[in-house]
Formats: sequence, structure tokens, C-alpha cells
Amino acid sequence: MRLSRPGLFLLSFLLLYIVQRPTFATQKSYVVYLGAHSHGPELSSVDINRITESHYEFLGSFLASHDVAKESIFYSYTRHINGFAATLDDQVAAEIAKHPKVVSVFLNKGRKLHTTRSWDFIMELDHVGSNPSSSIWEKARYGEDTIIGNLDTGVWPKSKSFSDEKLGPIPSKWKGICQNDTDSGFHCNRKLIGARYFNKGYASVVGPLNSSFNTPRDNDGHGTHTLSTAGGNFVSGASVFGFGKGTARGGSPKARVAAYKVCWPPVGGNECFDADIVAAFDMAIHDGVDVLSVSLGGEPTFFFNDSVAIGSFHAVKHGIVVICSAGNSGPDAGTIVNSAPWQITVGASTMDREFNSYVILSNKVQLKGQSLSSTALPSNKFYPLISAADAKAANVSAEEALLCKNGTLDPRKVKGKILVCLRGQNARVDKGLQAQFAGALGMILANNEINGNEITADAHVLPATQVNFTNGVSIFTYINQTRSPKACITRVTTLLGTKPAPFMAAFSSKGPSTITPEILKPDITAPGVNVIAAYTEAQGPTNEIFDKRRVKFNSVSGTSMSCPHVSGIAGLLKTLHPTWSPAAIKSAIMTTATILDNNGEPVMNASYFKATPFSYGAGHVRPNSAMDPGLVYDLSVNEYLNFICALGYNETVVSIFSDDPYNCPKPPLTLTNLNYPSITVPKLSHSITVIRKLKNVGSPGTYRADVQEPSGISVIVKPRSLKFKKVGEEKTFYVTLKVKEAKAAKDYVFGNLIWSDEKHYVRSPIVVKTA
Repeated sequence: MRLSRPGLFLLSFLLLYIVQRPTFATQKSYVVYLGAHSHGPELSSVDINRITESHYEFLGSFLASHDVAKESIFYSYTRHINGFAATLDDQVAAEIAKHPKVVSVFLNKGRKLHTTRSWDFIMELDHVGSNPSSSIWEKARYGEDTIIGNLDTGVWPKSKSFSDEKLGPIPSKWKGICQNDTDSGFHCNRKLIGARYFNKGYASVVGPLNSSFNTPRDNDGHGTHTLSTAGGNFVSGASVFGFGKGTARGGSPKARVAAYKVCWPPVGGNECFDADIVAAFDMAIHDGVDVLSVSLGGEPTFFFNDSVAIGSFHAVKHGIVVICSAGNSGPDAGTIVNSAPWQITVGASTMDREFNSYVILSNKVQLKGQSLSSTALPSNKFYPLISAADAKAANVSAEEALLCKNGTLDPRKVKGKILVCLRGQNARVDKGLQAQFAGALGMILANNEINGNEITADAHVLPATQVNFTNGVSIFTYINQTRSPKACITRVTTLLGTKPAPFMAAFSSKGPSTITPEILKPDITAPGVNVIAAYTEAQGPTNEIFDKRRVKFNSVSGTSMSCPHVSGIAGLLKTLHPTWSPAAIKSAIMTTATILDNNGEPVMNASYFKATPFSYGAGHVRPNSAMDPGLVYDLSVNEYLNFICALGYNETVVSIFSDDPYNCPKPPLTLTNLNYPSITVPKLSHSITVIRKLKNVGSPGTYRADVQEPSGISVIVKPRSLKFKKVGEEKTFYVTLKVKEAKAAKDYVFGNLIWSDEKHYVRSPIVVKTA
């Protein structure tokens, strides 16, 4: 508590406060979620004040003081999401959670941006089938007048990706603002039509903030990159230090965009806090966005304690498509986040473009690597080569030195040589910096076994290249077996049409969902490795303090980068099919995806083994096919409420959540029967019959079922054909899955159900595990 005025009154108040609140030291910030609001869409300032006052009164009933409640609350959610964020004792928070009008009370926890940046934990829509052809772009008018919102680190407004050239007036439905009250240099336009910042939740954790935090300006780069990937305008001549040169464009290049800054400098590894995220969702719904792109997440959390799941539900309820990143905690199973069925959850895969820089050993062996180093060594000149383990400083283990951490290298051993470092733990570009500090002329960064063939091209500060695990082993073997090892690193060249592509990024989080294993997650995968998009000019390309270089475009990797690819595609579909629900758009994206790479072989993981739907969901996105899917699996808000009932929540909570009287169905919905575009049965003991319903969104026709059975599982579809006579017609079918033999595999097995009229192929993954 900050005391700003002396006096007896204040002293008396403080004493009263301490008596009433004896556990002041244990206070934390919480979100108190009260469901939905019952008011209409148009709110006056009187209505907003009334709602805020009701929150003061509600909290005051627990604190025995209206004034203390008013001081404790730092957000009052007044538009569509009902609730507030406040600083509370743990005991008070627990008491509030018991109130019948409260859906949930949860800590204001921090979440992470889902970018690997230079750390280890499209614009580029022109490769491996993810590029909308001119036909879909033209038919969808390049996403014109669709409004894409982005919850992230804000936006760099001067980027050419946000130029409003050739755009008409701002859509009349837009209610947002350009929140530049303390940043007079920040301007919106007919492209970047809105920007807001939310930092009270962050401040409640880190302490009071100075005025430099009161701006939606992006001083990080992440938000500019993701927003321009989703909806950036055409920019010719875009590149990173001249590499990858071409015309940059977002998925919906003529869409209007809005930035909602909820992420700030990391504290305890977290950048985006729940209280701010809920506030941003509430305002984005009010402002009138059509699509929300959310490239952030935390640990897997039950939906009513998850700010992104809560905000997403309210957005979807208002017809907004919400796309979320899957997380960067792969390749382990069960690491997926943002797993609510009303979200489109996106994994990350590669594209068919590389920034090649070869390592040539003195024995004439050439080993391919990738880099975006802005400097290069002289061509064909060989330099002494040393493993970082052999260059260790005194009293440092070889294992630590091999990672090229700060203080682990001996400059006397490194100077004038090319240093070979192992990927892992510390930042990739920091390894290069440590090599440079120690006097190295260049660096080779070798993947560890986990990262396999996933290579991230970084803008290193010295001539450097990154090689895959196999090539790294070859280099270390050469060093160990050669008396005077030497090597050269070639200049970077951009290569298109590389194979195989796509394959899954090692960092991309994987299913099954630990929250609801009956729902396959991720839903889809999209390009998320070495994605070039607009960037802030407040940071260098590595985001390291030492990097004084500035770029207008940067290459970044993460599910943060794959997420806005799908957001841009959703924007096109929203323009092309304005009456489609968020679920219909998700279905179109999922059922038209591909599970083959550009060799015509099954998509692989980063170790070049066959990937599964737990990595890629329904497959790699194909926007051209999504434009005309033929059939869709649609879902209404009520069906999501049935799903919530099936999770065990009572009718009272569900009614508060939806702001309408609601009766859970009897018998309750079986989770496997949610009308999802995939079929997942995590505990099949003998047999089960699941129900699905398809809606015709194309021409009349007859669709026939084709099944690719999971190993050891029989699949029977009834009826085997569905005849549709008109648009909007719906047909129900049943799928019976049965264990063929008692010794069936106990691990997950995978198959596909495809409905086809010979023009459209509506494919759903089948995922089964026997009990």
C-alpha cells in the first residue's frame, strides 16, 4: 500500500485497514470470474459505473468495507465478461470462490509468448500449400473489412505492413480506440484501426510502473511480427539483411487490424498476466473484431481457471473466431496448451525455404547448415576448428563449455578459430556472442538429439551456421579424429522448394490434452519456423541488449508464428463466408488439411520419423481447399455448454457462464459426442458408438464414407452415404469403434474417416487408445 498524504484521518484508516486485514503480507492478485453480463450490447457510462459499483459492493461484503474493496479492485470487467481483478488475501479469495454467483476465482498468473526467438525452450504463406492462391485472395477480397485483433506485445505503427494505402473508410461497426494518451507519436490509421494496452495485472505483480509502460507501442517485436503475419499489407522488397527477399503480405493483407498489448518485459519468465488478458478480451469483443489471434499461453489449466479459455468462449459466443498457439514445450507428449474446443489450436511446422550456409571441412566434406548472419568469412578460406569442450576455461566442465555459456570458454584456446557449440539451455545467439567475446572468427551451432533436423536461422553477430544433429555428430567426429581440423563457413544463400517440407518443429507442443483427452489437440499445423514478418525498430533482431542492429523485418520461430498464419486464413474465410460460425470456419480449415509433405510422404517429426495427429492435429493447413470444404461439422454455443455440463459443472454455474437459464441435457452429453471435426476415444474398453453431424455448405451431392482404420480397431460407419439436396442441410451419422482383439496395442493408434463426393474430401482424424 502506498501512502501519499499524511494526517490523522489517513492514519486512522490505515489502522482500521490493518485490523480488518491482518494477513496483508500474503496478499496476491486474483481474477474473480462471474460469468457473462445480462445487459445489451450498447452501454452508457452510467451502465458501466453501475456495474463497477456492483463489483465494489460484492467485494465489500467480504471485506466489510466498500472503500477497501474499491482500493483492492484494479480491473472491473464491464462489457461482456463479468468479473473483476483485485488484490486479496488467500483466505478472502477462498471465501469468494464459495459464493453461488461466482464461477471461479483464480490467481493472476503469468503466461509466456510462444516464440523460440533465439532461445531453446506468412507473411510466409507462399510455401508448402499454405499460400492462398490468387483465386481465394481475390474472391475473399484479400480479407477486406475483416477486423483481426491480436493479443500480444502491441504493435510498431510505423511499419509499412500497417500502411493504409488504397484502403477505404474504417468499417462503421468499429468501436475501438487508438490509446495514445501518453505516447503522442503513436498513430493509428485506416489499416491499424485500433490499439489498446493493459498493464494493471502486470503492475499488481511487479509493482508500480512508470509512464513509459502506458502505450500500445511494441518495444519487443513479437506483437508486430504476429499481427503483420495475420493481416499485414503488401510490402515489396522485404528481407532480413537481404535474405529471403520478396513481397511481404499477411494472410489477410487487406484486413483491418487492432493491437491489444497484454505482454510486457518478463518477470519470473512470464510476460502476459491473466487479469490483463481477460480485460483485453472483454474490450476486443466490445470493439468489434472478427478474428482474434492469441500467440501466448501458460500451463495446461481447467477452462474456468484459464483466462484465454474464458475470453475465447465469450468471443466465440459473439461470433469471433479465436486462434491460439499450441505452445513451445515439445517434443514431449501431453504438453499442449490452449486446448478448449472453442479455440483453434495451432502447432508449428517448417516451410520449403532454407537459408543455407555450408560447413566445408578440410577433408572436402560439405555439411549443410542454415543462418541469417549479417557478416561472412572470406569464401573458401579455411580456419582452425575447435570444439567448445576442448576450449573450456579452467575449473569448468566440458559439458558446460560445450554449451558456450558465459564464462566457460578460454580465449587463448578460441582466438582466431571457428568454435563448435552445442544447442541447448542458453540462447543460440548468446552462444555466438560468447564465441565472439572469446575471439572466435566464426561459430558452428550443432543441434542436440532432441532438436534433430529442426534448424532455426538466426541473425548471429558473427559468421555462423546451425547444423542438424547428424551433421553435428559428423563435425565432432572429424575434430576428434583429425590432428589439425580446419573448416570454412560459406555465405548464406536463400533456397526455395526444399524437401521434405513441411515437417514438425521439435519445439511444437504435442497432445494428448491433459485437460480433455477426448478432444484432439492441436487442431492444425502451419508454418512456424524461420518466418519473416515485420518487426519493431526498438530492438535488434536477436532481442539481446548487446545487439545494436535494427531491421524492419525479422525471421522468428515458434507456435506464436504459426498461429497468425491460421488467423489470416480465418480472416479470408470470414470475408468469403460471413454467415459461417467460428466452428464452421474451424471445420473447413481442419477437414481440408493435408498429412502429406511435398514428397507425397506422410509428414514427419524433426527426427524424420512419421508424425501423428498429436503433433499436427488434422494436418498442415491448406487455405485454397478450406475455401470450399463441401461439408462442415458445425457447433452452436449451446453445444459447448453441453460439453461443459459433461465435464461435471452444475446447471447453476453453466447458467452464470452463459448468462441464460440453462438445463444440462439428460442423459448428459458424452464428451466423445461433441460434434468436433476429429474423433478421439482415449479409453476404449470394448466398443463405443460416437455421433457426428455434417452440414452442407456446397453444392448438392452424395458423399460416401471411406475409413482408414487404426491398427487393431474396427470402424463401422452408418449410414455409409449421405445425400444433401441443399445448402444448410444437416445429416447425422454414427461411427462404431471396436477393439478387434484382446491383445490390441495399449498405446494410441490413428486412422481417418473421409467423406467424399469425388470433388470434396472431408477428412477427420480418428485417435484411439484401448483401456
